[in-house]
Amino acid sequence: MVIAMTHELVEQIVRTTGLPAGDASRIVADVAAYFSETADEYVRRRHQELQLRGGKNDEIFERIQLELARRPVRAPELSTRQLRRIVYG
Repeated sequence: MVIAMTHELVEQIVRTTGLPAGDASRIVADVAAYFSETADEYVRRRHQELQLRGGKNDEIFERIQLELARRPVRAPELSTRQLRRIVYG
């Protein structure tokens, strides 16, 4: 069922945007991956991204808390301590 829905979505994007099927498929895959990422995976990924950009942990964890609250599929509210545990174990 998911494969059929994915195929239909790719076709819809091709029809409505004029994008090539390959580009539309990549967009659908990117969006599906975004929505399938767990809160823990998101925290680890964002921490690494922000750290690579020179962010400091206090700023990073505050930003991640705000981002988690705004995600389309809302994650549970996590304290700074919980975020640290996710990142560092």
